[in-house]
Amino acid sequence: MIVVKGNTTLPATLDYNLNQLLRDGSSQLLTQLQHGIEKEGLRVTPQGRLAQTAHPKALGSALTHSEITTDYSEALLEFITPVFQDNQEMLSHLTDLHRFSYEMVKDELIWCASMPCDIQSEAEIPIAYYGESNVGKMKHVYRIGLQHRYGKMMQTIAGIHYNFSLPEQLWPAYQQICQDQGTMQQFRSASYFRMIRNFRRYSWLLLYLFGASPALSKSFMGQQSHQLETLSEDTFYHPWATSLRMSDLGYSNKVQSSLNICFNRLNTYTNSLQMAIRTPHPEYEKLGVKVDGQYRQLNANILQIENEYYSDIRPKRVTESGEKPIHALLSRGVQYIEVRNTDINPLLPIGISLEQSYFLDAFLVTCLLCNDAELSDLECNLIGQNHQRIVTRGRAPGLTLLTDQGEVDRETLGMTILDQIERTAQVLDEANQTQRYTQSVALQREKMKAPELTPSAQVLASLKQHGGSYQDWVTELSQQHRNTLLAEPLQPELKARLISEAQASLLEQASIEASDNLSFDDFLAAYNKA
Repeated sequence: MIVVKGNTTLPATLDYNLNQLLRDGSSQLLTQLQHGIEKEGLRVTPQGRLAQTAHPKALGSALTHSEITTDYSEALLEFITPVFQDNQEMLSHLTDLHRFSYEMVKDELIWCASMPCDIQSEAEIPIAYYGESNVGKMKHVYRIGLQHRYGKMMQTIAGIHYNFSLPEQLWPAYQQICQDQGTMQQFRSASYFRMIRNFRRYSWLLLYLFGASPALSKSFMGQQSHQLETLSEDTFYHPWATSLRMSDLGYSNKVQSSLNICFNRLNTYTNSLQMAIRTPHPEYEKLGVKVDGQYRQLNANILQIENEYYSDIRPKRVTESGEKPIHALLSRGVQYIEVRNTDINPLLPIGISLEQSYFLDAFLVTCLLCNDAELSDLECNLIGQNHQRIVTRGRAPGLTLLTDQGEVDRETLGMTILDQIERTAQVLDEANQTQRYTQSVALQREKMKAPELTPSAQVLASLKQHGGSYQDWVTELSQQHRNTLLAEPLQPELKARLISEAQASLLEQASIEASDNLSFDDFLAAYNKA
């Protein structure tokens, strides 16, 4: 059995917790980590233009299909894997969802990058349609609200969401280690919020290691002012950027930036979020909710619904029929977390690698087991500044980041965090009788020492070698990935099952539409009051 050795420069909590898990045998439960992936991708023509076609019926109903749906736009596919314990099985299933879509929709590509294709006008972006049921109309009107509040272009950005949870059997052992006397539900939620706080402290490292959006199509910027540099006639970039998707060019909004959503505890999080959902905003009131018989938004509040709040990590719980996410959290506590800052790596067929998923697991378990301190306003400010430095110039030579001890160079700070993650990786490897977790950490150490090994640097190098056109480069890569995926056809039984599920989802949508007995006005009024 390994024993994790302490380091006086780091919090002792991680070492203590890991050793306690090893001592009582609970570390074996780390073989049962739960994962799932939600991966977005724009449907485009073979020429790389945004698809103007409806969500393909061959893929089922975007409203009711559990694994294939759409996000903001009718053209923005979203694949949702079931929950898996095995990382390889999870990514294999994600690969199969790509294959299925390509086999069923033969004349379109899935755009293989986070930042969208060339879109000359927002009029080209169709808003997702979910049928004529009340719940389908609500999803559509919510997206109309996003259009009016933030513009359509921002909503064409795609990413990967990594859902993660600990096995239920681990919580009693961990509660005993922490000598916590509260209810299991309270302890589990508090522990997930500890994970969230530490994720926010250290997530700059994920952006450096896995950010893959240093360039974008000039059309994305429209008439906005910016400080991007010109790479080619149709392409902007930042020479040292890691993730422009996660910068203020991507998911950012002045109204939301003024919200003080508190991630310290479940009640502070839900209270601050509920206030935003219930508080009208003057600009949105001027916009109007229903004008000339047409809905422009669900309501005029700061947030129409919880999901409108753009955060790089969220506490989550599976909702019951008709239940709001925030009510599910309040009544039954946090069930899992959703990591939302992962770029699609355009160099990979499905945008994410197996070693990246192993590293994310080790990273998240470390965030759970280390420092339990709450986030102060001062620290939140430091986190925000570090985030901005990393996304726009994360690979810049000599870059420093802010800590409560002053400025520290990127490599020193990154290696310190990787030292902690490696301890967790050692315990995960012992439990799983493998070396894949420590190997994933070793690969990240190489990136810390050599920024040219990061995906963002590799993307820029490949883009420049290709000629510098983001549009042409991603279109060509998307076609290559399609060919790679189709080279190994789906297993017949899996294809038959997915076809059956697609057909069943269409019948389920029709059933929902037939069973509505309220007008949409009454349905929405009841939802907004709940």
